[in-house]
Amino acid sequence: MQISARHRRILPSSELFSQHPMAKSHTLPHFQRIRTSTPTVTMQCKQQEHNENETRVSSVFEMLKSIPQWVDDIKEGRMKRPKSLYTHREWVIHRSSTRHIRHVASSLSSRVILSLIPPVCFFTALAVAIAAYNTAVVCELFPPFMPLLHASSLPYQLTAPALALLLVFRTEASYSRYDEGRKAWTKVISGAKDFARQAVTWIRGSDDAHLKDKLLQYIMAFPVVLKCHITHESDMRHDLGTLLQEDDLQTVLSSQHPPSCILQLMSECLERVQLVDSKQNILDSHICQFIESIGVCERLIGIPIPLSYTRLTSRFLFLWHLTLPIILWDECEWIVVPATFVSAASLFCIEEVCP
Repeated sequence: MQISARHRRILPSSELFSQHPMAKSHTLPHFQRIRTSTPTVTMQCKQQEHNENETRVSSVFEMLKSIPQWVDDIKEGRMKRPKSLYTHREWVIHRSSTRHIRHVASSLSSRVILSLIPPVCFFTALAVAIAAYNTAVVCELFPPFMPLLHASSLPYQLTAPALALLLVFRTEASYSRYDEGRKAWTKVISGAKDFARQAVTWIRGSDDAHLKDKLLQYIMAFPVVLKCHITHESDMRHDLGTLLQEDDLQTVLSSQHPPSCILQLMSECLERVQLVDSKQNILDSHICQFIESIGVCERLIGIPIPLSYTRLTSRFLFLWHLTLPIILWDECEWIVVPATFVSAASLFCIEEVCP
């Protein structure tokens, strides 16, 4: 059927679309569904973006928190490394004229320098923040009521000698403890050698041969047991190896105080050995010397430098570097950043060397 030009009328596209039989049943509801679901999709996107931002922030905080733990693990692990005595070859290397280059080249593997990462990075970042803030205030990027962070250096000049005295006293006390521990350990080693020499010389009876062998085993095991006793998380079974028989090893490992257990086993051997009283008293005096060495080692482990003094030094250093960028701003401006870095690295290094 043809429509004449007179009856022909141009319909709008929307009207033509609405006359389609599928338009009323499907198309319009589809458009309504899209319009109603758009706010929901937008909210979901915003929520997802918010969750992603929170995840990024939490991951950054977790990374920052893991840095001190990583440093502490390295410190504790390297403190457990065996430290051998110097020989002539080590002394030649130690006195070498190129030792300074070697020491600088090995800085990144230094336990002390690695322990400086958390405090030095914190105070250097703080100095950068203070310098950036003061620069913005000087350039009038902030409102006029925002103050400039600066102060006189006179308080620092007055308190610098006090900080120096705190660090010097801490250094002397730490070296004194180190020297006392070194002497106690040397006394253990020399006493064990002398004890073994006298036992081999004086115990000659065929009936006492078995007791002499067990006594020598106890003498050789005592320094190892004492070392494991004063070292955190040491493997005493592994370190003793084959120095003791299995029954004696189980007895020592199950005791509450392994060094005293070893000394008790020594005393029982001496009690059963046939010796004159004078020689037996001399051998027993070595056991008394071992007991004295145990007391010295346990005192050094159990009683640190007075905690009030250690905390005072730590707080003093923290407050000193917390305000150092403010004190130096008038004279140094942005030089406060490297100045704070050098000061924190130097002073905290001294505090770390003398724990």
